[in-house]
Amino acid sequence: MLILGIESSCDETAASVVKDCREILSSVISTQIEEHKKYGGVVPEIASRRHCENILGVVRKALDDANVTLDDLDGIAVTYAPGLIGALLVGVSFAKSLAMACNKPLIPVHHIAGHIATNYLTHKNLEPPYLCIVASGGHSHIIEVLSYTKFHVIGRTRDDAAGECFDKCARAMGFPYPGGVHIDNATKNGNASAFKLPHPTVAGNEFDFSFSGLKTSVINMIHNASQKNITLDTNDLSASIQKSISDILTEKTINAAKTFGYKKIALAGGVSANTGVRAALSEACEREGFEFYMPEKFLCGDNGAMIACQGSYNFLAGITADESLNAVASLPIDMI
Repeated sequence: MLILGIESSCDETAASVVKDCREILSSVISTQIEEHKKYGGVVPEIASRRHCENILGVVRKALDDANVTLDDLDGIAVTYAPGLIGALLVGVSFAKSLAMACNKPLIPVHHIAGHIATNYLTHKNLEPPYLCIVASGGHSHIIEVLSYTKFHVIGRTRDDAAGECFDKCARAMGFPYPGGVHIDNATKNGNASAFKLPHPTVAGNEFDFSFSGLKTSVINMIHNASQKNITLDTNDLSASIQKSISDILTEKTINAAKTFGYKKIALAGGVSANTGVRAALSEACEREGFEFYMPEKFLCGDNGAMIACQGSYNFLAGITADESLNAVASLPIDMI
């Protein structure tokens, strides 16, 4: 089985061909980071325009790299939700047109489900059910992966996501966009105990997250130091921020696994590339006796392979769409 996956939910135009659900034959990504860097974040209008310019070339190269033709494909998978609506529309419109032109099934894929699927590409033995913590710039979810296509959210962020907190703290410290990787690098030379930062909690659900208070605390600390002409050690502050976020994600995930009786825990999303988060969860799972899975770093960011992989399982489950498929900016994964 050969599935083409197309991803355009934010600022990466990506395409990939995956064979038999778990073998990557090609993966092509055209990133826009350098262009958005000057604005300190993604500009939706620019992202949409670049997707229009890049998507044909990216898909063509993915097919060429995999040494397959459109006729060889069993289906075309595309991210339809959630994400920047203009960016999503480019991918969905292209995929619909391509599927109709070559008479192939169109397979809708939820972006978060795609991130979860990166673990199948890394760990050939991983099968549901298990618990997955999905942490990225827009999402922080603890999800029960009940099957390859069924999910249940038991915890989510009430405000900022973990990746958003990383990026906004990094911006306040003067790091360029995207800031999370710069905090990760600075942490290597920092003391994680140098600054005492809050671990915000929320009422109503012990597994929900809140990173807004942590972000605000860091920004206020930086502003107050600036007003007093005090120089904060960027490495130490970075290490403290990373430890706080890693501890919050790890503690809630481990507690959720114990509460709901899971023995397997997976990590996914852009923040899964963070060395502190990877280490904290890995060490906690080893200590508590859980099996732990995380994707290879090249699969942590947005990519077409994750969409092709999840699309493969959707296709096997009979989940396809017709020409009425539309992009959706916000859609909970347990509503699909």
